[in-house]
Amino acid sequence: MNNFQQTVAALMVNNFAVEKNVSILVLMDRSTEKVGRKFAEALKDDGWQVTTHCMEDRKKSGEEPPEETANEMLNYELVFCLTKHSLTHTVARKNANAKGISVITMPGITEDMFLHGAMSADYSKVEAETMEMTGKLTEAKTVTIRTGKNYELVIPVQGRDGVPSTGVFRKPGASGNLPSGEAYIAPPEGEAEGTIEINGSIAGIGLLEHPVVLTIEKGRLVNATGTDGETLLTLLGDGDGRYLCELGIGTNHAARLTGNILEDEKAYNTIHIAFGSNHTFGGTIKTNVHIDCVTKNPTVVWE
Repeated sequence: MNNFQQTVAALMVNNFAVEKNVSILVLMDRSTEKVGRKFAEALKDDGWQVTTHCMEDRKKSGEEPPEETANEMLNYELVFCLTKHSLTHTVARKNANAKGISVITMPGITEDMFLHGAMSADYSKVEAETMEMTGKLTEAKTVTIRTGKNYELVIPVQGRDGVPSTGVFRKPGASGNLPSGEAYIAPPEGEAEGTIEINGSIAGIGLLEHPVVLTIEKGRLVNATGTDGETLLTLLGDGDGRYLCELGIGTNHAARLTGNILEDEKAYNTIHIAFGSNHTFGGTIKTNVHIDCVTKNPTVVWE
């Protein structure tokens, strides 16, 4: 048994409460087909009942899958989404969950990530720390993020509940990332104010060579500096995609900052904000994009 096989076998034992007769779909796209098929074969070799489905790449995180793919997801009890861009904040994922189908999103997953970093974490520790941070978000009225040269972003969160992404899935209809380890919240729309320096990574762009300073007025992104800032604005479009939709805090002790947002946003000493859809986790914004922006070593002030 190789290390990849061992990782997958341990994952199914430690992170899930399902029997071997559960029906599993491994969903991939052209970019992730190689690792997707390797994951599916590892599951089969471990005795699981697995079907695969490959779709065309999406253009950005939060974009809906094709109708054929969305319908295929409804035919199984457990769906793993190993795709280039995230399907987490999509209607397709939400509809599957509503039917009691567990959907595990693994956007940008690589073989390296299976063998090192966040996937190798002690998930009992990740779960405990994530639940603690989720409670802190729920209880807070305002979270202020201080970064760089006196940049300050004030994010009201009162009235919304924190959401845990523990990487541990014990009930039907569960959803979340793997690897995982973050607590996040959908701040009330239209209320965040200030500036923030993003010095880690941005979904769809990767690791940043130069920090990007974002200016947010009445909850909406109005300016982003540099070439990467221009790319971010293009990805978000001119509509509701520009609204601040999420504040998240990394809680995975083994996660690394690599340029892959799936792992980056889980790392210790990072926070991330996102723009676009949040209707899937307690907000009201429903659009065809969700872009996370990770910043490392911020000062976080709780009120």
